[in-house]
Amino acid sequence: MLLLRLFYEFFKVGLFSVGGGLATLPFLYAMGEKTQWFTHTDVTNLIAISESTPGPIGVNAATYVGFLTDGLPGSIVATLGLITPAIIVILLISQVLERFRHSTLVDNAFYGLRPASTALIASAGLLVAKTTFLAGMAVRWPQVALAAVLLVATQKTDWHPVIYIAFAAVVGVVFHLGT
Repeated sequence: MLLLRLFYEFFKVGLFSVGGGLATLPFLYAMGEKTQWFTHTDVTNLIAISESTPGPIGVNAATYVGFLTDGLPGSIVATLGLITPAIIVILLISQVLERFRHSTLVDNAFYGLRPASTALIASAGLLVAKTTFLAGMAVRWPQVALAAVLLVATQKTDWHPVIYIAFAAVVGVVFHLGT
């Protein structure tokens, strides 16, 4: 029954999270609250792991949550649940793509979907920031400072993202930012 529920929950995430991996995050936060499978802090950790490992964040997240919930079978089922809607939609779209290729209606729909995906990603970003930078009502200033340094560095340099991730991990270990 748990595997069926995992598939169903991630199928919904895959079906409605327009905009890619980061757009899945509000759905994951809601799923964690509803199912109690994981906490907001777990989602923050999940993001860090998913962003620092190869592959799409949504798939990595589904695999991670599935594993936390029911081991290897949970990983497989949650991942399949997440990707199944995309496969179905792609198959359907490929059948009718030529007919709607130059449709103003389709173009307008995509212009409407962009703000929706932007809002979902911004919402997820705010939830991650809240979890990262606040401990109750207290501000975690070392994390804020590290984020500010990394934000400036990403704007001033063109280094590979792995360098920023590795730097942040080293800083976290050296300065014990988790304690």
